[in-house]
Amino acid sequence: MRLPLGVLLMVAAALAGPLPREGPEVPFQFKHHDNKEMLDLLQQVHKRCPGITRVYNLSETSVRGVPLSVIEFSTHPGLHKLREPEFKYIANMHGNEVLGRELLLKLAHYLCEQYLSGDQSIQKLVNLTRIHLMPSMNPDGWQLATETGAKDYLTGRTNNRSVDLNRNFPDLDRIMFSNEEHHIEHNNHLLKQLDRLTEPMQPETMAVMKMIMSTPFVLSANMHGGDLVANYPYDASRSGSMSEYTTSPDDQTFKHLALAYSENHATMSNPKRSGCGYDGYNFGKQKGITNGAAWYSVQGGMQDFNYLSSNDFEITLELGCDKYPKAEELEKEWENNKDALLHYIWQAHIGVKGVVRDAKTRRPISNAFIHVRNLTDGCEKNCDINHDITSVHGGDYWRLLTPGVYEITASAEGYEPVTQQAAVTLTPESEAQKLDFWLGQPEFDEPVSGFDPKLYRNILKWVQKKN
Repeated sequence: MRLPLGVLLMVAAALAGPLPREGPEVPFQFKHHDNKEMLDLLQQVHKRCPGITRVYNLSETSVRGVPLSVIEFSTHPGLHKLREPEFKYIANMHGNEVLGRELLLKLAHYLCEQYLSGDQSIQKLVNLTRIHLMPSMNPDGWQLATETGAKDYLTGRTNNRSVDLNRNFPDLDRIMFSNEEHHIEHNNHLLKQLDRLTEPMQPETMAVMKMIMSTPFVLSANMHGGDLVANYPYDASRSGSMSEYTTSPDDQTFKHLALAYSENHATMSNPKRSGCGYDGYNFGKQKGITNGAAWYSVQGGMQDFNYLSSNDFEITLELGCDKYPKAEELEKEWENNKDALLHYIWQAHIGVKGVVRDAKTRRPISNAFIHVRNLTDGCEKNCDINHDITSVHGGDYWRLLTPGVYEITASAEGYEPVTQQAAVTLTPESEAQKLDFWLGQPEFDEPVSGFDPKLYRNILKWVQKKN
């Protein structure tokens, strides 16, 4: 039978998610917001959209005491929702590279206003994704760059202790490459192997590290300036060379992610545009993307730290030749980047996602390993993608993958591994395919010390055959 129009509208509203309460309208001006104006604007956006936003500060302040603030967009601010991916943008890591800072302020304003106006695409994005925007990781550097005229290529790059924050993260590439060399299979969450730091850790670095470790991010990007290109892992070269293409196990996926931004940017992938830098090279000839180490090797960078310490896939966005563009250019830069900013967030939904549970108790299993073999095109050897991700506290996981056929195995201590095949497709602006795992305990789930149940079963089969 036909349902009344009123009932249909109620169902549609329920599926779309609740509309937030509306606060006072927030005017937005394209300008260089100072540190106080930046924090004030985040609070204004929150007051405008209190039902879908939260403003929070990281655990540490900058060296000079400026809060490191983040605005979150979600239909359940402050809470992780089962199977919902977490995404982050971080800008202004180098204080004199400011475009990303202004883009994220405008993006926060845009998401709020478009959600309120009934934009179905934005509502769907916010309803399905928990989005974290951090306009400035280095407000002290921004202050110095601005006070000195914003024209020097290096002034303000570092924090207030003259430390480059993008060289200050633990060097997990060194550990990963050593594991490869010594045939050690440990290929993820490498912080437990860290044995030394190359320099004291800065408060801004520590704050972001705690953020990464406490939130199950799936995808992120950090924003820089000085060129126009999407840069993907690895950032550090495997051999120690200053410049050498250094593949990660997820090279194919990272290329897809970088292209997702560059090809939706107004000019980044244009092979005929002007280049940047002293040599004027145009990365548009490479579709606007580059492997980080192939460009130049970086140790202690945030991009590779995300990938090797957590489940988070991160790329680096160089947003333009001019590190500190004029205020009158900001609106044009927003138009250049808007589609790419939104499209890239949607990439948190590619591949597969699911929940790993105990088959008997139905309880979620955290820290289960998700291992993938790529069977696309009939792969017979070297099919393993040697970068496992893990399920989080609710048992949920997300594995970013490009279209293809995969064999996916979930395993956890005390359980028999389970393997399933998945044919991954790519549907724009849609959730990742769901693939849940139910793990059962082995027959001998409480072995005595030194007793291997699998070996015992094999011996028992051999004895039975002999008899």
